[in-house]
Amino acid sequence: MPRVAETVSVVRAGRTETYVVGEERADGSLLLFPQPRVELPARRPPVPASSVTRESVLEVDGLTVAYGPNVAVAGVSLRIERGEIFGLLGPNGAGKTSTLSAIEGLLRPRAGSVRVDGFDIRRQPMLAKARMGVQLQATSFQPDLTISQVLRLYAGLYGVRLGPAEVHARLAEVGLEAEAGKPFSQLSGGQQQRLALQIAVVHSPALLLLDEPTSGLDPQSRRQLWSRIEQLRQAGGSILLTTHSMEEAQAVCDRVAIIDHGQLLTAETPAELIVKHRDDPRVRAVAHGEVTLEDVFIGLTGSEIRD
Repeated sequence: MPRVAETVSVVRAGRTETYVVGEERADGSLLLFPQPRVELPARRPPVPASSVTRESVLEVDGLTVAYGPNVAVAGVSLRIERGEIFGLLGPNGAGKTSTLSAIEGLLRPRAGSVRVDGFDIRRQPMLAKARMGVQLQATSFQPDLTISQVLRLYAGLYGVRLGPAEVHARLAEVGLEAEAGKPFSQLSGGQQQRLALQIAVVHSPALLLLDEPTSGLDPQSRRQLWSRIEQLRQAGGSILLTTHSMEEAQAVCDRVAIIDHGQLLTAETPAELIVKHRDDPRVRAVAHGEVTLEDVFIGLTGSEIRD
């Protein structure tokens, strides 16, 4: 395939519009994507660990989300500080997805506010979204594009130019440099998750949202993914994740919040939650030996299975 330019300019009615080239097809036609025109705000330097006061990257105040008469999230408030890994835990139907969707700006809350790195998601949606990276539980990219093409395409959509050497370096960070010319559809599940994570952070977001990031991964892939996430945190990034693995949340999260029936029940460090609730009769009733975060979770939210 002949090499094509990263972008092309198209003149229509006297106006010039720039597009990112996604793919050059066999018949010579190009798959184009509009190039974003919003410039990313300058990345603020990470706050030193010795700083007395820490900066909130995510501020959620009184968030209420409703679908008609059904209230899915009722007055949730939380803060995530720069350089913090924060876990949002809850049973199925507890309000996690609705909370994340409101933070991402995908739905309009009935009440409350969300600020990402100082930008209001409703009043300044483009600027707020530019400060976020999102990795879903399952992510699908253009199956026939090579992973180098996929990485360059999505970097371009964020306004980030990557040359061949930079693409190689980015793929090497997640152990995919040897797969650079392989179509996305031929990657294993773990490889797809690692590529999705690299694309989610290609624009150096202040806040990374992870929805069940290690679901379905083998232990080696899970360890490698968390190693990469820890590197992002050390560089000053903040991470908000959802997970059903209490063991994982206890091991990697600085703080965790438990949500149920749309209400935030508690938000502490895993150790503080265990100490705070270890003598709760509901927790003692489900514990087998030393109290764990999973015991606290089940004690507070109940043991019945949710759909």
